[in-house]
Amino acid sequence: MSNAVSQDVAPARWTALTWLASAVVFAMAPWFSAAAVLPQLRAAWTLSDTDAAWLTLAVQLGFVLGAVLSAALNLADRIAPRQLILAGALLAAGANLGLLLAQGPLAAIALRAVTGAAMALVYPPALKAMSTWFRSGRGVALGVMVGALTLAAALPHLVNGLGGANWQAVIVVTSVLAALGGVMAWRVGNGPHQFPRAVFRPAQAWRLLTGRAMGLTTLGYLGHMWELYAMWAWFAVFFTRLLSDHDLPDPQRGAAYATFAVVGVGALGCYVGGVLGDRWGRTRLTALAMCLSGACALALAFLADAAPPVVLALSLLWGFWIIADSAQFSTIVSEIADPAYVGTALTTQLALGFTLTAGSIALVPVLVGRGGWPLAFAVLGVGPLLGALAMRGLARLPEAARIAGGRG
Repeated sequence: MSNAVSQDVAPARWTALTWLASAVVFAMAPWFSAAAVLPQLRAAWTLSDTDAAWLTLAVQLGFVLGAVLSAALNLADRIAPRQLILAGALLAAGANLGLLLAQGPLAAIALRAVTGAAMALVYPPALKAMSTWFRSGRGVALGVMVGALTLAAALPHLVNGLGGANWQAVIVVTSVLAALGGVMAWRVGNGPHQFPRAVFRPAQAWRLLTGRAMGLTTLGYLGHMWELYAMWAWFAVFFTRLLSDHDLPDPQRGAAYATFAVVGVGALGCYVGGVLGDRWGRTRLTALAMCLSGACALALAFLADAAPPVVLALSLLWGFWIIADSAQFSTIVSEIADPAYVGTALTTQLALGFTLTAGSIALVPVLVGRGGWPLAFAVLGVGPLLGALAMRGLARLPEAARIAGGRG
C-alpha cells in the first residue's frame, strides 16, 4: 500500500474503531443488564441463591450454544459482519425486553440464554470486522474494543453501589441501546485488509483447533478465561465478606464500589496490553500478563483476610492484568488462522473459553465451602500460569513469525 493510500486509510480506521467499539458496547448492553438489577430481581421474584446464579450462568451457556452453532455453520465467514451484528443485537434486544413479561426465574433464565446466544452473533464478527481495518496496530484496536466492554461490565456494580435502579427501566434502556448498537454497526463496513470469503465447511471449526499453533493459542486463552469471569462474578461476594469481617459499615455498598474499580481498571489494562503486544510481541505480552495475574491470585490466597486496603490494592493490580491479554488472543487468531475462516476460528475459541468460564464460576463456591477463599484463589491462579507456558511454546513455533509483524 502506498504512503498516500495509508494516510487516507489512517483516519478512517480510527473512525471505524470508534463507531464499532461503541456499537458493540451498546449491542451487548443486555448481557450486563441482569447484573445491574439482580438485587431488585431477587426481591421481586424471591430468587434463591441457585436461581440468581443461573441468571448469570444462562448468559454464558447461551453464548456457548450460539457460538458453537455459528462456528459449525461458518456464519462469521459467510455473512457480512455488520449483518450478523445487527441481527444479534435485535435478537438480544427482544429477548431482554421479554424479561418484562417473565413471571419468575424459569422464563427469565431461558430469556437470558437466548440473550447470550444472540451475543455470539455480535462479539466474534465485530472482532473480525475490526481486524480488516488494522494490520499494524491491530492489538491496540482489539484491546480498545475489549476495554470498552470491560468498562461496560463494571458499570452495573457502580449502579448497585449508588443504590440500584428501577429494574424495568434498566431493561428497557438496555434493550434500546442494543438495537441502537446494531444500527451503528451497520454503518461500519469492512476495512481495506479483507479476508477471503469462505465456503460452507461444517468441520472447519474442529480442523482449526487441531493445528499445533492454534491449539497452543487456545490453551493459552483457556488459561486466561479460567480465572477471568470467576473473579468478575465472585469478587463482590468475597469483598463484602471481608468488609463485614472487619466490622466496616455498609459492606455491600463498599464492595460494589470496590468491584467497579477492580473490574473497571481492566479497561486500561486492555489498552496497555494492546500497546505492549504490538511492540513486544503477543506471545511475550500474554505470558507476562498471565504470570502477573496468576501471581496476584496466589498472593490473595495468602492475604484473603488482610486489611481491606491491602486486599483492594492487590485486587486492583489483579484486575488490571487479568484482562490485559484478552484481546491479544483474538489478535493472534486473526494473524495465524486460515484467512478464509478467521471468523470461525474466533467464534470457536470464544465458545471454548466461555464453556470453561461456566465451570470455573460454578466451582468457586464449592471451593470456598471446602477451604475458604484462599483455596478458591489458589485454584484460580493455576489456570493463567499454565496458559503462560502454552504461549511460551507458541513463541518457539514457525507461526510466531506471522504474529505482531514478526515479533511473535
